[in-house]
Amino acid sequence: MIDGKTQLIAHLGFPTESFKAPMIYNPWFQKHGINAVVVPMGVKPDDYATTLPALFRMSNIRGALVTMPHKVNTMRLVDEVTPAARIAGAANAILLRPDGSLLGDQFDGAGFVRGVQRKGLMLNGARVLVSGTGGVGSAIAASLAAAGVAEMVLFDTHVASAQALVERLRAHYPTLTLRTGSNDPAGFDLVVNATPLGMKIDDPLPFDVSRIASGTFVGDVVMKQEITPLLAAAREKGCPIQIGTDMLFEMIPAYLEFFGFGTATPEELRAVAQIKY
Repeated sequence: MIDGKTQLIAHLGFPTESFKAPMIYNPWFQKHGINAVVVPMGVKPDDYATTLPALFRMSNIRGALVTMPHKVNTMRLVDEVTPAARIAGAANAILLRPDGSLLGDQFDGAGFVRGVQRKGLMLNGARVLVSGTGGVGSAIAASLAAAGVAEMVLFDTHVASAQALVERLRAHYPTLTLRTGSNDPAGFDLVVNATPLGMKIDDPLPFDVSRIASGTFVGDVVMKQEITPLLAAAREKGCPIQIGTDMLFEMIPAYLEFFGFGTATPEELRAVAQIKY
């Protein structure tokens, strides 16, 4: 039940139709008697810079979840960012602090990495390909670097975006082998689709699946459907896979702590989640 004491967590992005987080957070809040609610709020890119400050003038807002396409722009709209957000070049969480200032943090990468590690993938010394170097791709790349991968290839149709991420990573991980310019998935231990490809029914596949070996781990961040065309094709080849919502379940405990709502395990969250596709 929403009442006058309910604390709001805005879920900011555009479009909102594929949002899955409210169907995890809100059942968990209800089960634990926490008077809070995650509310999807569709904000178009041109309106974001004016909407965000106005939103945080509300007296009953605690913070925000931030998703595509606003993660990069959030960096310049908050008062302070954590080191994780700075390396990623993007923020996916905002906390309104008692003094009225806004803190930006980043949990996408940690969620993705914890997910693949829990599925048995050894990242130390691995070769990885990340396609898409926007907010989520940058965060995943930063967390993969922290996990000890040996080589990382970054691909983006916006070449400058991939190169900028390379420079940020080199500043913190000088021994990591980094390359850009190719999304050929042959020869990697892990390939990651961090682009929106797969959200629309007529999207092309982000990789040439015929070039993916059967032992390669394939991860997707798209959450509009559980098994995206990429994951279906990879699974048919015998590849281990990670679906988009796995990243959510792994990162939500960190979000809950960030917002001051305690914590949870991924298993507890899955037990109450009401995700629909």
